[in-house]
Amino acid sequence: MQAGRLSQVARKFMTSAFRRSEHHDVGGIPGGNIPFDITNRYKLTAMFIVFFGSGLGAPYFVLRHQLLKK
Repeated sequence: MQAGRLSQVARKFMTSAFRRSEHHDVGGIPGGNIPFDITNRYKLTAMFIVFFGSGLGAPYFVLRHQLLKK
């Protein structure tokens, strides 16, 4: 009986601690759970270009650097 009561208290504490934490979005706002802002579409487009462009262009810059080394 005591173990059941202890688990019930622990569950209530974890639920209330989770509600108090600021690491989740309970509002159901689209884009509320992603780590970047989607309200400004021009800034979002620029950030996507920089993010994917750096990943896709890096091998070519490394290759150019290796070919130009003496």
